[in-house]
Amino acid sequence: MTTAAPELATPKTVSHEEWLSARKQFLKKEKEFTRLRDELSRQRRELPREEVEKQYVFDGPRGKEKLADLFQGRTQLVIYHFMLGPGWSEGCPSCSYLSDHYDGMTIHLAHRDVTFAVVARAPWQQIAAFKQRMGWKFHWVSSYGTDFNYDYHVSFTPEERSTGKVHYNYTDQPFGSEEGPGLSVFQKDPDGRIYHTYSSYGRGLDILVGTYNVLDLVPKGRDEDGLKHSMSWVRHHDKYEGSYFVDPNRGYEQPAIVKHSCCSGESHS
Repeated sequence: MTTAAPELATPKTVSHEEWLSARKQFLKKEKEFTRLRDELSRQRRELPREEVEKQYVFDGPRGKEKLADLFQGRTQLVIYHFMLGPGWSEGCPSCSYLSDHYDGMTIHLAHRDVTFAVVARAPWQQIAAFKQRMGWKFHWVSSYGTDFNYDYHVSFTPEERSTGKVHYNYTDQPFGSEEGPGLSVFQKDPDGRIYHTYSSYGRGLDILVGTYNVLDLVPKGRDEDGLKHSMSWVRHHDKYEGSYFVDPNRGYEQPAIVKHSCCSGESHS
């Protein structure tokens, strides 16, 4: 990856004994972090929940599906909110980067009573074409024409954006796209009632990215210092090539909109 970021300082070279001593000292901090993360996860599970009262209906490869159908007979549902708006030429590169990690985990989640699904606001035909291009197998449905994306604060109306700020990640802030990434968790009781238990956005989605976890282990780390947009190095996995170059001054760019005809009548009121 070529960027204008400064070179990292070379760590000092020491004997094995000195290396081992430093490593053991750092291991203490790693264990502290692990215990803190376990405690944070415990507290997350104790957060209150809210009942989902709207009847959302999605469109996908199985036809029309209600939110309850997405659970596929399990009691827990995790939804990734993918940035693919109506008429976009392709999905967001960063969301695609995350989504490259999903197919391998869905079978394991299913055996812990968890169903994983992806939702985007684009119409199903548009999603299907991009999903086929990327070669993904996970269940992906469209929320086009529903309030779902707006209710979970991952899509923003032109009126919202015209103010210069939208409500994202639990605060009002400038945002460079009509779509935002997120993750929402739902629970279904035996009586069929559905509850929203958790949503996370922005850096809270890092936990989904196995590649980042590996990069955090290597000497250069994520190598994103000096980039105007930290993920500007990311490409769709079919777009990495020999002429790959990273412009450190490039900000986030929403994929181009190629047509409006199928989307002009959408209602979310």
